[in-house]
Amino acid sequence: MSGLLIAAPGSGAGKTTVTLALLRLLKNRGVAVRGAKSGPDYIDPRFHEAACGAPCPNLDAWAMTPERIRALAAGDGLLIVEGAMGLFDGAPPDGRGAAADVARALQIPVVLVVNASHMAQSAAPLVAGFAGHDPAVRIAGVILNNVGSPRHEAMLRRALVPLGLPVLAALHRNPALTLPSRHLGLVQAEERGDLEAFLDCAAQALADSLDTEALLALATPLARPAGRSRTFPPPAQVIAVARDEAFAFSYPHLLSDWRAAGAEIRFFSPLADEPVPEAGFVYLPGGYPELHAGRLAASSCFAESMRKAAQSSDIYGECGGYMVLGDSLIEAGGQRHEMLGLLPLKTSFETRRLHLGYRNLTALNGPFSGRFAGHEFHYATTVSEGDAAPLFAATDAEGAALPEMGLVRDRVAGSFAHLIDLAGET
Repeated sequence: MSGLLIAAPGSGAGKTTVTLALLRLLKNRGVAVRGAKSGPDYIDPRFHEAACGAPCPNLDAWAMTPERIRALAAGDGLLIVEGAMGLFDGAPPDGRGAAADVARALQIPVVLVVNASHMAQSAAPLVAGFAGHDPAVRIAGVILNNVGSPRHEAMLRRALVPLGLPVLAALHRNPALTLPSRHLGLVQAEERGDLEAFLDCAAQALADSLDTEALLALATPLARPAGRSRTFPPPAQVIAVARDEAFAFSYPHLLSDWRAAGAEIRFFSPLADEPVPEAGFVYLPGGYPELHAGRLAASSCFAESMRKAAQSSDIYGECGGYMVLGDSLIEAGGQRHEMLGLLPLKTSFETRRLHLGYRNLTALNGPFSGRFAGHEFHYATTVSEGDAAPLFAATDAEGAALPEMGLVRDRVAGSFAHLIDLAGET
């Protein structure tokens, strides 16, 4: 049980491509390997799972305690953790929740991915600065990305020699390794019909230069949890969870917590117009309902069963799921679609506005009680809210008060916040 963290000086360096290439290459070479993702990300973990065939947990150092991170990271084989943003970038005011915090919690070294597309000898002071910034975060090696030519690679390697850090690989610039994106991040793994070909291509590109033995030698044993970490209790004995391309943003660790506590999870697809399974709690996760609003509006069996379920079961929607529980959703092009009408809410993508950040949440009404750590990331705007009770009191990562979040009407509740974990000292 050992690990490495793949990080970078900033966003856009190619961490995800390098991580996917590494996971697929090591799997192909018979190494027992699995992935994890730092921070609140629903999309990258599914790519990790496709690359190596093992479940990929989120390790969120802002929302989770170190004990929780260690418990979720536990498992067989080599763990490759992909960082988010820059290595030391986290929430304001002090960067809490950065990938570096995950490295500290797990006591694992860092492989720094350097986007070399616009530099040569300047890579050396950049890497030296990161290597010397925090003695508790050890930079153990470097992977060069977007290298322009063999001559460029030679210049980079020569400049880094005095640092004494191994250059583990040099990926040359390759348009075939570009991952398509949309407004919330990468296009989802299940939407990529060419995903297997892409993963094999990335693995082969990395294989041409990777010093596999040197990389494996850098991995260190993962710090083990010293005690039992708190888990998220199930909201009911039987829980129905929407799962398809419109509702893909559910955290595996929450579903695992519920199963471990004895709850039964029953999945269904609103896009396939499947009825809601009989359950005490119905969960509509976030996702991309705005891309499928027409199909959702036409899913009569799903809609009828949801309205029936609202009479006897608790229903909860997050972000995209929250919008679907409302009266209507307006696409970016201005077309309006009728949604379920279970909450007095109208939302729109016609005028985009970014809402982004961690949230401290305290339940005021609805199916939950207590305090939670959450995250908000969407471009939807609220056109109108009707008469309903608020779901959460909220503050941002710095503790500044925010307007109350979400709505509760009868047994139906939802908000734009994604719950990550129970609130606790981190």
